[in-house]
Amino acid sequence: MAEHYKRNPNVNCVVCGKAVYRRPALLRISKGRAFCSLPCYAISQRIETPCIVCKTPIMASKNAKTCSRACANKHRTGIKYTGARLRDKVVTERALKIRLIAQRGTKCERCGYPKLEILHVHHKDRNRNNSDLSNLELICPNCHYEEHYLEKSWLSGSLKA
Repeated sequence: MAEHYKRNPNVNCVVCGKAVYRRPALLRISKGRAFCSLPCYAISQRIETPCIVCKTPIMASKNAKTCSRACANKHRTGIKYTGARLRDKVVTERALKIRLIAQRGTKCERCGYPKLEILHVHHKDRNRNNSDLSNLELICPNCHYEEHYLEKSWLSGSLKA
């Protein structure tokens, strides 16, 4: 009974050339491209780029430029590394906060709140690039919020009794 439903191949696989049957409507949709299996379809979808050192084809990705660690090392020869750390914002901000705590104490400079762990570094002129000590102050989150957001609040001026 299974012999009755067997179809004659009408197209060849694009990748391996094996003869397969596909419905004519599917062939029109795929413009005559047919695959015998999922692995053949996957092979047809691969995008390969050559390794920049040895020209071996590698799977394309955002960062892959070389095929192996050996090629990566060959590519990096001649590059001079200074060994200095790049500018790290977190380390810089932490150092500023520690310096201000040592200089001005462990309380909020506006209200005197005593928890030093939560104090924020506030730039008086609101320019984050100006980290001069005279431009900085240690304030608690409540005072910091008042400084930046209270003037823009939709409630300011509307609830005056």
